[in-house]
Amino acid sequence: MIDYKVLSKLIRQSRQIKRPSQFIMSTVQKLQALATEKNTPCVSILLNTHRTHPDNVQDVILLKNLLKEAEERVLNEFGKKPVSLLLEKLSAIESEIDVKYNLESLHIFLSNDTKEIIRSSWPTKENGVHISDTFDISSLIKSLNRSEEYFILQLSLGGVKLYNAINDGIINEITNDDFPFPENQHYVADNERRSESKIVDNMVREYFNEVDKALVKIYKETGLHCVVICTEDNYSRLMHVADKATIYLGYANIDNNKTDTHHLAKQGWEIVKALQHKRRVEAISEIKEAVGQGNVLTDLQEIYQASIDGRGDLLIVHQDFAQSVLMTGDRTFELATDTAKPNVIDDITSTIAWGVLSKNGRVFFTMQDEIKDLGEIVLKTRY
Repeated sequence: MIDYKVLSKLIRQSRQIKRPSQFIMSTVQKLQALATEKNTPCVSILLNTHRTHPDNVQDVILLKNLLKEAEERVLNEFGKKPVSLLLEKLSAIESEIDVKYNLESLHIFLSNDTKEIIRSSWPTKENGVHISDTFDISSLIKSLNRSEEYFILQLSLGGVKLYNAINDGIINEITNDDFPFPENQHYVADNERRSESKIVDNMVREYFNEVDKALVKIYKETGLHCVVICTEDNYSRLMHVADKATIYLGYANIDNNKTDTHHLAKQGWEIVKALQHKRRVEAISEIKEAVGQGNVLTDLQEIYQASIDGRGDLLIVHQDFAQSVLMTGDRTFELATDTAKPNVIDDITSTIAWGVLSKNGRVFFTMQDEIKDLGEIVLKTRY
């Protein structure tokens, strides 16, 4: 008989503490915090980047120049003493960015109280430094509404790694007091019993149970689901011990000859894309069924106001639809064509989508033309 209390104790003792525990936030959570901060000053540094070498060498040079510009402008406008903490962050930020995780753009937000680095799978409208009493998150909001963030778990008995991914790119590896996991160090001491498959299998399951508990902890912090890269046998074992199996989106077979982040991201994205298509089909069907219940809006201004009020439950926007508007009040606007005019928002759909998403609604951008029966943008309300 296996003494599971002893086994669990051995597992805990074998774990290696990596570094101090840290709270992990999703991009949505980061943007919610950034959107509400007011500080003097808030520095936003935005730049388009490259995924591969040698093109990403340009990113290092561009970042260095933008950081220098930001430092000079902050010193000239505010002096050294009031922004000493911000200047420390500016001087350190270059060393904290690993270009191998670059996607299409990089967004850096700094103040005396805040330091946030966010990568995006969509380009930003321009490279530059923005200094104000609020952060410039507008281009990130637009890209976020067209992206999906998730985790990729690289699972094996030789060790476990967890990556944060957006669409088809990995943006960083999670490193905290749980991840990465060391190799499975638990074994049967008795040589005669070591060949007993049930004993060995139970030890593997206990190892995967520890992995699952660590992932559930991060899921509770972020709300992000996970794709697993592993063998079919190991995925079956993981599902057998999982406390919350619904957080796993599926698995792809691991190729031990291709475990670089680019290949892992490609495998994860194929699973996520298929699930996205399924969810979009279901969302369109849900919207159409709700039309008869009288809680579907198709007028752009009514949709905007409902998103502000937190009434948005399900928003579907055709991927090609965008609309510039001139704000005439806090809740009203007129359609516009000249985006250079004051108070003009170049695409109100991004603002609407953020309003729905940030208040726990669901948002889908789709190329499927079925939605056009109702309009280019449709909102199902909660009440």
